[in-house]
Amino acid sequence: MTNRTDRIAFAAALVLGALPLWVSRAIPMVDLPQHLYLISVLHRLDDPTTLYPTLFAARHELTPYLGYYYLVSALNWLLPLELANRVFLTAYVVGMPLGMAFLLRSLGRPSWPALLTLPLAYGDSFGWGFINYLAALPLTLLCCGLFVRTLTDAPRRARWGVGLAACLVAVLLFHVQAFGFLAFGLPWLLLTTPVPEDAAAKGVVARLRPRVPALLGVVPGVALFLSWVVLRFGNPPDIQPGAPWKAWGPTFSPQNLAWKGFEQNRAEFFQVLANTFHDGSDRWPLYAVGAVAVAGWVLGVVGPGTRREGLVARWRLLGLGVLALALYFLLPFDIRGYVYYLNTRYAHLAAALLVASMPAARAEWRRPLGLAAAASALLLAFVMGRGFQRFSEEARELEVLSGLAANRPKVMGLVFDPRSSVVRFPVFIHAAAVVARERGGVPNFTFATTPHSPLRYRGEVPPTFPSEWRPQELDYATQGTWYDHFLVRGVHPSRVFGGRLQSELVIVGQAGGSWLVRRR
Repeated sequence: MTNRTDRIAFAAALVLGALPLWVSRAIPMVDLPQHLYLISVLHRLDDPTTLYPTLFAARHELTPYLGYYYLVSALNWLLPLELANRVFLTAYVVGMPLGMAFLLRSLGRPSWPALLTLPLAYGDSFGWGFINYLAALPLTLLCCGLFVRTLTDAPRRARWGVGLAACLVAVLLFHVQAFGFLAFGLPWLLLTTPVPEDAAAKGVVARLRPRVPALLGVVPGVALFLSWVVLRFGNPPDIQPGAPWKAWGPTFSPQNLAWKGFEQNRAEFFQVLANTFHDGSDRWPLYAVGAVAVAGWVLGVVGPGTRREGLVARWRLLGLGVLALALYFLLPFDIRGYVYYLNTRYAHLAAALLVASMPAARAEWRRPLGLAAAASALLLAFVMGRGFQRFSEEARELEVLSGLAANRPKVMGLVFDPRSSVVRFPVFIHAAAVVARERGGVPNFTFATTPHSPLRYRGEVPPTFPSEWRPQELDYATQGTWYDHFLVRGVHPSRVFGGRLQSELVIVGQAGGSWLVRRR
């Protein structure tokens, strides 16, 4: 897109794509309460009005995932935490098509297909709240574009190479899975991208020399990755067979890997691209961009535009999509104790690359296709915005109960029903973290127990049942007495506490299907 009308349409589509994040008070992401809690602690680690200084300390270790936590914490100096996080999520959503547009232009292709990736910014990984991984996706596309430009733009190779080095480090600091994709994607681009000097080059050394800046550009990221691998895997794994969030055996042993079969992965591929709402309305934008993509493919095949890529180079983008798709089908679902939802996360990256890899159509067809892609963002804004608003009304119960908690509460979350009537995901599973964050307290479970967290507990982890997903395993005598607040959802507190509800505990509030119980 080069003229003013097309640029305005592109910008309007970006605004519409991010609009759902701004029309509701609450965003339906499963892990979001835990992320915000960690950032709140990180930002207020020395605040004596909270429990944070006595319970937590900074984990001064190199880990992927630090990018999101520290960046939003920095924004929190300028903006309230939830607003800072919303700004970050907005950058991610608009970053998907912008990163794809940069990659397309780097490959000498029209940029309008980048708008087809907007609905893919939502879906399964968004619903689960894998924000660290999501944030790495636009940077992954940017890395691919920078790598190509470092190869092909001879006058500015050094500049692009510096950008590539910084971008690849940033990818690793957000999420290692995106970095893992680049371990295959960048070699593919290296093998399939011609450089201007190839026409006159004689011998291997002459062909290799102009590719050196691109190879040097990946060195800092690879060195940082190897440093992390030594630190992470140099520690003996905490092997506890059958225990949640623990390794069940040596890292890559059969007992520690959980797989999905090919048929299950095939059946779930399109489902995970748009699976937010019970009513399935979030599939409408996916169908809309799918129709535009089919039209683009047909027109690109029937009436191809001027080809600026060679016979091999024209398959670069499609090849990246196939690589991401292969990771989706070939990797395990879990490596217990290390990575969860491993293969499923690659579905959105594969879909984004494949949908944008259509051959370039004639110039006169590009504007109608681009405007149709931009128009599909209006449907996305309506559907996602309406659903987010409905969820926000449902989530108000947490605001009400948070206001009834005492300062510096120790909150045990007994979420027997984590489900929502609006979204498919168990978005209330971490509800206790909402109450604890609002009042400067601590919930019974936090991500500070994980090795990729920027925080650690100063001493013993607060006592709780083995998994936040199994509150029925509560042993009140050994696990519950440490807490002064209990957030119960899904069953009446009397079924949990029995006679203690009269003698030791009292219900201080109810909202929706949740109760807040305090110690007398």
